[in-house]
Amino acid sequence: MSALPIAADPTATRISSHCCFCSMQCGIELLPEDNAAGFDIKPSPDFPVATGRLCQKGLNALGHTVHEERLLVPQRRVGSALPGSTWQQSSWEDALDGIASSILSIQEQHGRDAVSVFGGGSLTNEVCYLLGKFTRVALRSKYVDYNGRYCMSSAAAAQMRAFGIDRGMNVPLDDLMMANYIILAGTNIAECQPTMVPYLMAAKKRGAIIVTIDPRPTMTSKLADIHVNLQPGFDSVFVNGLLHVILNENLYDQAYVDAHTTGIEEVRESVRDFSPDTVSGYTGIPKEVIRTIARGFARAETGVVLTARGLEQQINGVEHTLNYINLCLLTGKMGRPGCGFGPVTGQANGQGGREHGQKADQLPGYRMIDDPEARRHVAAVWGIEPEEIPGKGVSAYELFDRILDGEIKAMIVLGSNPLVSSPNNSRVEEALKKLELLVVIDLFETETAAYAHWLLPGSTFLEAEGTLTNLEGRVFHRPRALKTPGEVMEDYKLIVALAERLGRGAYFQYESPEAVFDELSRASAGGKADYGGMSYSRIKEKKGLFWPCPSPEHPGTPRMFENGVYYHPNGRAKLHGITPKKPAETTSTEYPYILTTGRLGNHYLSGTQTRRTAALMKKAPVPVAEIHPSAAEKLLLRPGDRLRLTTRRGTMVIDVKVVQDIHPTTVFVPFHWGGDLAINKLTNDALHPISRMPEFKLCAVRLEREAP
Repeated sequence: MSALPIAADPTATRISSHCCFCSMQCGIELLPEDNAAGFDIKPSPDFPVATGRLCQKGLNALGHTVHEERLLVPQRRVGSALPGSTWQQSSWEDALDGIASSILSIQEQHGRDAVSVFGGGSLTNEVCYLLGKFTRVALRSKYVDYNGRYCMSSAAAAQMRAFGIDRGMNVPLDDLMMANYIILAGTNIAECQPTMVPYLMAAKKRGAIIVTIDPRPTMTSKLADIHVNLQPGFDSVFVNGLLHVILNENLYDQAYVDAHTTGIEEVRESVRDFSPDTVSGYTGIPKEVIRTIARGFARAETGVVLTARGLEQQINGVEHTLNYINLCLLTGKMGRPGCGFGPVTGQANGQGGREHGQKADQLPGYRMIDDPEARRHVAAVWGIEPEEIPGKGVSAYELFDRILDGEIKAMIVLGSNPLVSSPNNSRVEEALKKLELLVVIDLFETETAAYAHWLLPGSTFLEAEGTLTNLEGRVFHRPRALKTPGEVMEDYKLIVALAERLGRGAYFQYESPEAVFDELSRASAGGKADYGGMSYSRIKEKKGLFWPCPSPEHPGTPRMFENGVYYHPNGRAKLHGITPKKPAETTSTEYPYILTTGRLGNHYLSGTQTRRTAALMKKAPVPVAEIHPSAAEKLLLRPGDRLRLTTRRGTMVIDVKVVQDIHPTTVFVPFHWGGDLAINKLTNDALHPISRMPEFKLCAVRLEREAP
């Protein structure tokens, strides 16, 4: 950008907003400053989630907003859509007319479902809602999904099966401070949600025990009393060992189980053969550690279990998550202060992003698209007939299968970079090359945009008003802090303008994001994710409202299940007996190690924003593989050597460091880079049969020394 950003309110001396990165959505303040960005970012003392705290990503969140590579005008590809070919600037009128003309032509030749939409979990609730509606009402296509499929789908499926509802964390963050025992499974909070750490430390100061379960040492494991160094894929085996102890020693809460659950006999049967001795033999975790954790959690007056992608991004991720839910239900640690279960949402709006219609099988309010009553309700809000709403589509990764099969000919991508974030991404690249029309709406020319026919500039988090739903289920308002630069159009206006060009503008009459939210509120009313009692004025007044909030008089629901009633028809939670299954790939002589992936504290998702932030790139310029000393010894690694990783899908060479306490068979690589540094060239695209989550966290890999 050649000019400094301009405040939406030029008279303001302090501009309040929220960070754009993780699901904490910490409050920030922009203070006018004589520097390259025109502003400084400071933590806001007013927002109740992270009062007065920001991590290094939040403090540097202006970096990408003012980056010199920021897109400011629409661009059209000249010639073939291949990396390195020429872009030509376009007016909005020509861009929208050209895109609409191509869409209509493709649909006339190949049918409405030939056009698809790929959304994102960092968009506002209003834009997420509009994307789903745009796909089904303007495009009249069934093919929409989003990158949250790669994030929360296993946890969502597990919670729906156990509780009948998926509200992410079913407790507010304040409850963590009241927990006497906290289990963190597959989550590296200290790097991924750093401003959440003070809640854990407050509990620890009160005497709480913290257990981390992770195949590698992390900043989070350094805070823990016990670090369980578990090989990827063995989560259900390990938890079955905990449940075996709890049931055999009669440590479960029989009164709670009898009154509020079903399925305990199924669990008894599933854990019968998983004694601590047996589980120790499978996992290498000492049997006394298994007994200590089981007894400690069961006997604690209060306790919380938090999970994340480490165990969820597997083809057995739903089952792993269900087993941790079993742990909470069997010990009665639900629905009271300091007790509960929560999958820690990864993306900024990963919770709201999956509630209001940009998932293949859902309508607003977490309604299922094949439910006739849900279709009637939403159709009435949209002003169409129920039968006009298309049926169920396919998951995010399967959209690329449909492209390769020839069914999908066009794709619109908003707020996502699937060529970096998808598994086995060479297959995704092949699909993108095959599209007749690829429209990418983003801040920069991403790796995905390299194959686009049209590249449209998107608005940043500071330039677009809207609401988001954080990891607790707290819905809050993010005001528009800055004017959009250049010819950038707010995302919601762009969607409306394209709908008008497609002849469906009558269904998209909005004067503001607030008008979109008011319709979202009506569409969600009566659904499981019920925002029916929310309005901008109430959300601002309360500094956030927790859903469900079914009426204007309702105070919101910070803590779920306080009355012991769940969302299944019988009002009970469902325990699930889990029989551990093998992952899609296991080690062999040819591929003797396990590759797992994850985040770094300096980066976010595909790196589109953080790789364009100098302060963050200085700390983590390239990905570095982590291996155990025994692996380094076998490879005869010397200082300066690099590491070649090879799986059944590809090979890459990257920097390497030796980490003492990583699991001996495990190799860790962060996933924030594209091109030759994209670890997702190697990851497995096997999908969970229910959640359709790919198995990012576990595949067989061969290691080889690469001399300098």
